[in-house]
Amino acid sequence: MYLNTQRDRVVNKAADLAVPVSKDTRLKISNWEQNLAAAIMAARDKPFIWGQHDCAIWTFDLRRALTDGPDHARLWRGKYKTALGAERMMRRLGWSSYEAGARALLGEPRAYPLLAQRGDLVLGAAPEAFGICLGAKVAFAGPKGLTFAPIATLRLAWEP
Repeated sequence: MYLNTQRDRVVNKAADLAVPVSKDTRLKISNWEQNLAAAIMAARDKPFIWGQHDCAIWTFDLRRALTDGPDHARLWRGKYKTALGAERMMRRLGWSSYEAGARALLGEPRAYPLLAQRGDLVLGAAPEAFGICLGAKVAFAGPKGLTFAPIATLRLAWEP
């Protein structure tokens, strides 16, 4: 994975895919708060399914719904069915960790994750998982629906 000289696209060496970097982030769309609330309600009891409704797919799809940004999850959506498959897919994309993948797609995270705002994409610490900031809490896709944790459990956060 490398950035070209204009730093406007991330190139996936393995699959020769190009994905726009969200470094010059788009602002949230006008009805983002309604989209966030609807997505939380829809996912509240939706079971976790690797490659269909897991932490990365749910979070990146929700980020797209809040910003009308690029469909980053298209790189991995439906291409694995287990945790091991997800790990292999991440390696095929050239990422050593969830953090490396998020940095490649979204740029640098906020300097202070505890300053995450509603709608920010976040990376939780233990277990490492993508989620969405809801204010004082963050939501993650869990085995039987969404799980919620205090914002203090975050490792990193990215602005939309």
